[in-house]
Amino acid sequence: MRDKRLRYWAASFLGLAIVGGFIFGAVPAFSQPVVDQSFASPELVPGETWKIYLRATSPEANMKYIFASIQQAGVMAYPLSITRLKGENQKDLSGYLILTTVSAGRPLDFVSLKLTINIRDDKGRFSEPVEFPLTFNPRASAKTPPEGVFQEKDLGTIMISLRPVGEDGGASFGQ
Repeated sequence: MRDKRLRYWAASFLGLAIVGGFIFGAVPAFSQPVVDQSFASPELVPGETWKIYLRATSPEANMKYIFASIQQAGVMAYPLSITRLKGENQKDLSGYLILTTVSAGRPLDFVSLKLTINIRDDKGRFSEPVEFPLTFNPRASAKTPPEGVFQEKDLGTIMISLRPVGEDGGASFGQ
């Protein structure tokens, strides 16, 4: 009888140790998508199309979505943009996203913002965020990505419409 109880407690303890290891990270976790290279010009003429280059891999799952968010001082939160990845880009991807920088209303001269990109796989895991600062300058000379690092493949469009800051400190909607 005592031997049976001992085996029961040993099995219970082992089961809890395994579950606890998964919960608290003692057992190796599956890896998330990894953005290993990225590039975007930090300065752009207002109205030009901004290309954001990415190279990413996901060894253990398929990458499904690219999440893009923009923070801009003085403007209420922008909506989140979600771009679905095509089948050929779900294990390894190399290419660019585009963001149209034409704004309704006043121009975006000397406006600064920050774009944050995350890639999500089909298991719900996210890559580490990649951030891209951008300043609009009417005399900017857009920088190009290093040669041979990225493919010239369109991965999709970031569906966010930029807004200039209104004189009242809030967002301007085509005034």
